[in-house]
This record gives sequence, C-alpha cells and structure tokens, in this order.
Amino acid sequence: MKSCSETFIAALCGSLLIGTVVLATSPAYAADETVPGAVQVKPNWYPVRADLALVKQYAVLPKPEGVTIVDARPTARKYDIGHIPTAVNIPDPQFDKLAPALLPQDKAQLVIFYCDGPECVLSHNSAFKAEKLGYTNVRVYAEGFPDWIKNGNLHAVSVARVKQLMDEKAAFTLVDARPKDRKFDKGHIPGAISLPDSQFDKLAAERLPADKAAPVYFYCDGLACKLSNDSAEKAIKAGYSNVKVVPEGYPGWEKAYGPGPGAVTADAQSSAPAIVAGKEPGTISVASFERIYREAPGTVHLIDVREPREFAGGTFKGAINMPVNDIEKSLDKLPTDKPIVFFCGAGGRSGEAHDLVRAQRPALKTLFIDATIKWSADGSYTIAAN
Repeated sequence: MKSCSETFIAALCGSLLIGTVVLATSPAYAADETVPGAVQVKPNWYPVRADLALVKQYAVLPKPEGVTIVDARPTARKYDIGHIPTAVNIPDPQFDKLAPALLPQDKAQLVIFYCDGPECVLSHNSAFKAEKLGYTNVRVYAEGFPDWIKNGNLHAVSVARVKQLMDEKAAFTLVDARPKDRKFDKGHIPGAISLPDSQFDKLAAERLPADKAAPVYFYCDGLACKLSNDSAEKAIKAGYSNVKVVPEGYPGWEKAYGPGPGAVTADAQSSAPAIVAGKEPGTISVASFERIYREAPGTVHLIDVREPREFAGGTFKGAINMPVNDIEKSLDKLPTDKPIVFFCGAGGRSGEAHDLVRAQRPALKTLFIDATIKWSADGSYTIAAN
C-alpha cells in the first residue's frame, strides 16, 4: 500500500506530464476541440491549426512579410471565383508541381493552408506534404473559405476571373483605385473606371452604380498596394453588398494579358496607323478605325456612349462606358494623353458626344464613328458606314 507522500508525488507528476503535452501540441492560436466554437477534430486532419483571428492578421493588403496563405482548392472552379486575399493557389493534386515555385524559400516561415471547410481534406493533405518537404511552421485553417465568408470578410477574385467575366459580357463595375494621371492614364485593365481612393468620398456617388447590390470589384497596383482594399471597405460602409478585390491588380493583368489601354510606348505610338478622317467633319473613317482597332488599339481611347444595358450586351474590347447624357458632367474625367474615339450603335449619340466635347474642351483630340454597329455576345461585330 502506497504512503500519502507517494500518492501525492504520483499525482503531481501526472499533472505536470499532462500540462507538458498540452503545451507541446496546442499553440495559443491553434484551433482545436478545446477552443469555443471550433469544429471537432477529425482523424485525418493535420494536427496544428490556425483560427480565423490568425488568418485575418495576414489576409490584408499590402501583403505582410513572413507568411504564405495557400488555397488548396481547384483553380478555375474555386480559387478564381473567390479566395482569401493574399492567398496563393496550389491545388492539392498539383502540389508537387507548383509548391517549389509558390511556397517560401525559408522553410521556417509560417504557411497556412485552407480549402472548403471541415469536410474538405485538401488543405490537410497539402499541409502534410509541406511538412515532408521540410517546412516547420505549418498550420491549417480547417474551417476554410466558407467560414471566412460567413464572418463577413472581404474576399478576392483573380485576374483570370475578371477576364472571364469580360469575355462573358457580365455586368459588373471594375474600379481602378490608383491615381488617375500617374497610373490609370498610363495603363489600366480594359473597361475599368477611374476612382482614385483619395477621391472616393467626392466621386463615388457619381461613378459607382446606383444599385448597391450590383457587383463592384476594386484593384490597384498588386499585393504591395492597399488602395483597393481601402476603397472596398469604404464601398461596403456606403452600403454596397457585393464588393470584391482583385489583389494582383494591374501588374497581374499585364503579366497575364499584356498592357491595357493607356500603356503605349513611344515606339508603338510612332508606328501606329495614321488616323484617317471620314467624310463628315469630326469622324474617323470606318477603314481607319478598324485598322487601328486591329493593329494598335492602345493608341486611342474608345468611349461607348450608349446606356449601360447596351454596353453590357457587347462593345469593343477595351472600351469604357460613358453614356452621352453623362458626358457634360464628366468633362474633367476625359483622358488627355491620346485621341478619343466616341461610338454608339448608329452614329447619332457618338456625334453628339464629340460635338459637346469639342465645344467645351477644344484642346482634346476627339473623333466619332458615323456608322451602324452591331455586337454579338462573343465580342464579334459588324460595322457599316452611314
């Protein structure tokens, strides 16, 4: 029979041992079954996890140093459509191929994997693979993207998704939050409107859609730029309910699809086809327009002066929408670095826009297309001079 002192020492040692195990396996920020509101641990899960609070620290722009958030879901069906801001995409089936380029070189750096919630094991599978590669600070946000959205956090879309929506002629407003003169005018994503973050409070009411449920996507100069995030938060506070950010911004677009409107080099400008006037004063001939549109579209600004619903049904690639009735109050927004070509579906509204701008801002180089133009959903068009 044990003495009282022996019993006390055994109990004390047991409690110390239990405390050691808890400290070794449950970091302060790891989400496990002991954390209020956390989901139950499953047998095939990676043992060390991250909670929402930890992820939120790093899912901000500009992207913080020293951490990589990884979306382990499929690219086109999941990541492109919506992901946690700053996350890179390494679909688990492509881990071996993509991880060397996308995971940090420093294997002691924090790496957080996530996928589609507690029933999704892709993030756990990838975490185990990362550990086998020698990464020593791996976590899994097991609640994943559904939890991120459920808690009302801003989420991101890829430039590939933006391109897809453009190709599908989807109705959405793409906003460039960078300074207009120094950035937007020198190159932007086709179809974007300029709403510098510094002027958001002044200009948002007239430039953002009246329907606050309409989709609005903000971008700026990539992962090092916070203007898009700041503007997106302002839009949400203003009542917009379908707001997203495009974290890769214009640098991501330019890398994937080439320079956008405004980004024209001196050599390209000098070698561009000459503008040939049409029969009517102020017009550009259809043949001249089509050659420029085909060979050097970045040497002119294309402005569609039809109504937004018409614009959404098809237009010239790279054109921006500025209905003719809005031209007069938007004179100060018109670009000055290249000729402007106004167009509509029949030549009437585009001619009106040209005449109005010529009367009030004669220094601008403006032209219009006097033609009947019809667009198809796939972006093709027919054009016939009037």
